[in-house]
Amino acid sequence: MKLVIKNLTKTYKNGVKAIDNLSIEIGTGMFGLLGPNGAGKSSLMRTIATLQSPDSGSITFGDINVLEDNMSLRKVLGYLPQSFGVYPKMSAEDLLDYFATLKGVSNNDERKAIVKEVLEITNLYDVRRKHVAGYSGGMKQRFGIAQLLLNNPKLIIVDEPTAGLDPAERHRFLNVLREVGTNCTVIFSTHIVEDVKELCNEMAILNGGKILKHTTPLEATQELEGSIWTKIIQREDLDAAEASFNILSSNYNQDNTLNIRVHALEKPSEEFVATKPQLDDVYFIALKQDEPVLA
Repeated sequence: MKLVIKNLTKTYKNGVKAIDNLSIEIGTGMFGLLGPNGAGKSSLMRTIATLQSPDSGSITFGDINVLEDNMSLRKVLGYLPQSFGVYPKMSAEDLLDYFATLKGVSNNDERKAIVKEVLEITNLYDVRRKHVAGYSGGMKQRFGIAQLLLNNPKLIIVDEPTAGLDPAERHRFLNVLREVGTNCTVIFSTHIVEDVKELCNEMAILNGGKILKHTTPLEATQELEGSIWTKIIQREDLDAAEASFNILSSNYNQDNTLNIRVHALEKPSEEFVATKPQLDDVYFIALKQDEPVLA
């Protein structure tokens, strides 16, 4: 099933245009929506999830007209927002059983079977009797995936799910998401480039409520082949280098010098060395090209 968004616009009462005439098509698999904080990612996710209405535009998922038939979309939707609430003192098993009841799974044996299945998929079965309130951040995020899987969703939306997770928890969470994202449409919203690189077969870069680039991680980096250069400079030379070159990023070395990455179609000067493009380079170039030109 394909998610098709056409000419979607949303402006809040304070005048902020969160979604700006946005059009995109998203198919089956893991789709990364990459953008800085304030880019409009959560506004778009909430609109697709039918939690807010746009000012104009259309959204369809397969044969469902999302804006006119919210309930049909919600039946096949799994949604994990950026923060998803406070838990009562209940075990994961009991809470999932309760959620499954709310989602219309009335048969007791059927409910037990699906709760066991989602606990196993999310690697929480061994801690199923522990209160969710006492879970770590990564375990809570995996519990979030478990609850959204209860209705066997065809469209899954996860909004900034790895923010604040330690590296081991992040790795476990991404593995769970990778497993569930093989036969449905998963939209993964994040500002962490590494998440998209590790997980997604398709991606878009969003800023100012607009899609700046819609591509695949592989194609995006291949496009930059032969145009990314590095050079080591002294810290005090950074301002001069920024005035002379299109610097995408800079990193400190152990001796306190800086390694700068520059985008240029030809070698900027003799000291530069050609280097392999990374997805970070794609991201920074898209954001730089979107910056307003100062008069």
